[in-house]
Amino acid sequence: MRKKALSVLLTTAMVASMFTACGSKDSNSNSSTGGSGSDKNHEYTVSNGGKVLNIYVWNDEFINRMKDHMPGYVADEKDPLLGTLDGVTVKWTQVASDNNAYQNNLDEKLQKQATAAADDKIDMFLMEADYALKYVDSNYTVPVDKLGITADDTKNMYKYTKDVVTDANGQLKGLSWQGCPGILFYNRAAAKEVLGTDDQAEVQKAVADWDTYVATAQKMVDAGYKMTATSNDTYRVYSNNVTTKWVEDGKVNVDANIKKWAEDTKKLVDMKACGTADLWSDDWSAGFYPTGKVFCYFGPAWLINFCMAADKEGSIAYEGGWGATEGPQGFFWGGTWIAGCDFTDNADLVKKIMINMTCTDDILVDIVVKDNDFTNSKPVMEALANGTKKVQDADGNEVEYSSPVFGGINPLSFYAKSADKIDLSKLTGYDQGCNEKFQQAMKNYFLGECSYDEALKLFYKDIKVVYPNLKTE
Repeated sequence: MRKKALSVLLTTAMVASMFTACGSKDSNSNSSTGGSGSDKNHEYTVSNGGKVLNIYVWNDEFINRMKDHMPGYVADEKDPLLGTLDGVTVKWTQVASDNNAYQNNLDEKLQKQATAAADDKIDMFLMEADYALKYVDSNYTVPVDKLGITADDTKNMYKYTKDVVTDANGQLKGLSWQGCPGILFYNRAAAKEVLGTDDQAEVQKAVADWDTYVATAQKMVDAGYKMTATSNDTYRVYSNNVTTKWVEDGKVNVDANIKKWAEDTKKLVDMKACGTADLWSDDWSAGFYPTGKVFCYFGPAWLINFCMAADKEGSIAYEGGWGATEGPQGFFWGGTWIAGCDFTDNADLVKKIMINMTCTDDILVDIVVKDNDFTNSKPVMEALANGTKKVQDADGNEVEYSSPVFGGINPLSFYAKSADKIDLSKLTGYDQGCNEKFQQAMKNYFLGECSYDEALKLFYKDIKVVYPNLKTE
C-alpha cells in the first residue's frame, strides 16, 4: 500500500461537485457543502437479495485485506476487481484519488443511487479521515445500527475512530479495521552517534516537548543530520493538538499550537534542521536511507511499513534500523473507514464484512501480524503490546509480537499510548482546506520571502477562495 497525503486540496471546482445533502459538524453552516447535513428522521432503505455487491475504493488496500482475511471471500484468479462472497458477485470499482477523481466519481454515482439499476447500486465504499465528514453528514451513508451492528459489537474500538464517522445527530455511520495513532520514528544509528544511546526512554527525553525537540535538532545539525526531512513532517502533530477550532462563529481562527508550529519550524529551517520540500518528494524520502542523514519522521504504522522503503535493500527500515517513541505529542494521521450506502440491496453482506473485518479479534490480530498494521481494538492492541497475547512465528511457535523494521522490538505500546490521547473535539468540516492553505502560505515565511504577518495575510486571501463564506480578519 502507498498512502498519498490525506489532504488533497479543496478547490472551488471540487466544492461545487459536492452533493447537496452534506453538512459539517461545525456549529456554523458550511456553504461549501451546500446543505444542512443528514436528516435524523430520514428513512433509510436497505434490503437483501442483490446479485452484485458493489464496493468503491481508491486503491487496492482493502481489496487485499478482504482477499487475505475475510472468511468466505474468493478473489477472481484473473481479475483483481472481481470476487465472490456467499454466492454474490463482488465488484470493486477502483478510482485513484489524484485530482479528487475518487470523490468526484463517487459523488456522481451516489446522486443516482435511488434510481440506479439493482446491479449498479453502490453497497459500500471507503473514505478517509480528511473528507469523511462530507459523507457522514449526508443521507447517503447508513447508520451501522440500521445494518444490525450494535454498540456491543463496537465497544472495543478506539473512541476517536468512531468520533470521525459519527454524524451531527450522534449516529455512527462507518467502521474501520485500523487505528492510525502516530509516533516518532528515529534513526537508531543517528541516536547512538549524537545522543549517545538509542534507548527508547532516553530518546524520548530528547523529544519530550517541542522546546526540547528544537534544542535536540541543533545537536543533530551540528553532527551533520537534519532533524526531519521537511518543514511539514511535524505539522500534523501540532494541528492534532489544538485547543480551538479552525472556524469559530464563522471566522477563521489560527490556534496557538498552529502558530507555535510556524514559530518552531522557522527556527528549524533557519538552523538547517529541515528543508521546505513537500511530503512525498524525493527530498522527503531521502531520509529513508542512511545517506539521507535524517534523524526522525512522524507517522502511524502504515507510513513506516508501506511508505518508507521497508522492502528496499539498504533502507533503514529493511535493515531494522528505526526506533520508536512517543514524541512531543500524541496524534493521528489518516485511516480508512467502511461505509454502507442507503439503498444497498446487500445489507447483510455489508454487515458481515464490517463485523468480520473490524470487530473480530482473531482477524484483527492476523492483520497486525501479516500486514504490520495497527488495528482498531484497544484490548487486542494492549494485549499484543504487553505480550499477554502471543502470535505465531514462521515455525509455528508462540512468541511475542515484534516488528522487523524496528529491529525486532515491539512498537505497539507507543502507538497505543498515542491513540489514548487523540481528541477530535475540535474537528470541523473546514480542516482540510485550512491546514493545506496554512502550510502553503507559511512556506514563504520559512524561506525568508516574507514576514509571518505577511504569510498570514496570504493564508487569509487563499482561504477565502476555498471558503468564501468565512470571515478572516
